[in-house]
Amino acid sequence: MTLLASLLLAPNPSPMTLDGTNTWILRAPGATGCVVVDPGPPDPGHLAAIVAAGPVDVILLTHGHIDHSEGAAPLHELTSAPVRALDVAHRLGDEGLTEGDVIAAAGVEIRVLATPGHSSDSLSFVLTDDRRADTDSTDSHNISAPTAGSSVLTGDTILGRGTTVVAHPDGQLGDYLTSLRRLRELGDCVVLPGHGPHLPAAGRAAEAYLAHREARLDQVRAALAAGDSTVRQIVQRIYTDVDRALWPAAEMSVRAQIEHLHQRRELRTTPIELLLA
Repeated sequence: MTLLASLLLAPNPSPMTLDGTNTWILRAPGATGCVVVDPGPPDPGHLAAIVAAGPVDVILLTHGHIDHSEGAAPLHELTSAPVRALDVAHRLGDEGLTEGDVIAAAGVEIRVLATPGHSSDSLSFVLTDDRRADTDSTDSHNISAPTAGSSVLTGDTILGRGTTVVAHPDGQLGDYLTSLRRLRELGDCVVLPGHGPHLPAAGRAAEAYLAHREARLDQVRAALAAGDSTVRQIVQRIYTDVDRALWPAAEMSVRAQIEHLHQRRELRTTPIELLLA
């Protein structure tokens, strides 16, 4: 995938996880150990594939949602590798992770960015010395020159296909928009997402996500002006282009959008009946 990152796809496809959870194996050329990011579900075959890619030096979590984190504890038992995360509930055998941390392991330098919004504990990991690579060859001539931003593992903050949910009430839209603006600053940095294919440029992906969120906010404003009085009514009006299997997730995003509009003083009172309906 890149010079430093390779992909193991977990066998948990669904409307929410797309093709499955992307488990990323990070190591510099010639390094013995590896860093595992988001071990995914506790599927025995998937965990065996991760172990076979080892030895595992450390396990990192982009966030605590189970499709990313549930395999961390059994992988820790199999490898004794510490699990590092922002949320203390997911840490095993080592300190946590926070904004500005720099992790050096398996010959890789990883810079931690706090990117809350999808969830309050969402992190992104920048690989500062990464380069795009031809996945069909290890010939160094097929590896392009380093890009300004290298690569970034975004978990569910930016997906490889479609858009993500703001998982209200834990996720907050204001935080999410701020995180997208941070990722936009990475420019041509390659996106290695938690689900779906990689994307060539974080800047363009984040800009598209920001435009999408502003469009959804406009639709929510219009729905409220038209008299919609429940979250489900708003979803039925504005998410007609989305698979109905994803409507429960859309309802979380709508609640986040309503709360965001209230925080911006666009709604005079807290619409409790909308948030709870």
